[in-house]
Amino acid sequence: MSGDAAALLATLPAWAFGFVLVMARVGGAVALLPGLGESEPPTILRVGLAVAVTALLLSGIAPSIPATPEASVQAAAMIAAELVTGLWLGWLARMMVLALPIAGQFIGYMMGIANVLQPDPVLGSQATPISSLLAIAAPLFVLASGLYALPLAALAGSYAVVPAGAMLPAADGAETAMRAVTAAFGVALQLASPFILASIVWHVATGLLARLVPRLQVYFIAMPAQLVGSMLLLAVLASALMSAWGEAARTAFRALPGL
Repeated sequence: MSGDAAALLATLPAWAFGFVLVMARVGGAVALLPGLGESEPPTILRVGLAVAVTALLLSGIAPSIPATPEASVQAAAMIAAELVTGLWLGWLARMMVLALPIAGQFIGYMMGIANVLQPDPVLGSQATPISSLLAIAAPLFVLASGLYALPLAALAGSYAVVPAGAMLPAADGAETAMRAVTAAFGVALQLASPFILASIVWHVATGLLARLVPRLQVYFIAMPAQLVGSMLLLAVLASALMSAWGEAARTAFRALPGL
């Protein structure tokens, strides 16, 4: 065996450990990243994407990858730490995408089309057609607009924030997660605010009508009018709603750790 071949074989364990270490963070992130971690594409496609991203990142961050530890327990702990960091980063990006279907939940409630018989496995609450539609529109918007590149860039830059093999700081990670949840809920409420305002005005008007005309069956008149009016309002505001959410998502992605 030549000297070059022997040297290559000697470096293979270090490269293998580095690949597994990077793959743990990338795989955890890709499982949740918006547009890339959706449940609809085949699993083999998402695995292949994670492997491709790992291969691209490995050569660039190889100097910062720690040496292969002697103890298998330490190696397992480092891989687990990388997986937690990847899941954390992917979840931060996913929160802003969830703001759109959450806004759809608010809109559906204001329209009066919530259905307790259709549980939503993603949001963990009652599903509405508007929420399901916006849940499909969110990843499509991310992929079509190129916003998916920002979380991937944050993933590459995350090694400057959390070194390879290091544990994610619990306090900083929890604080960042709380800010992401707050921002996502705030954006969802802002997107649904026209419908919330219209619903308040409508219910006050129907209440006054019921007081003025007690014999009138207000419910049978108000519900169809509420549904038609809400659909018209949604048709008018749909473009502006998607544009506002797109800007909020771009701002949130640019604030991800690593960018």
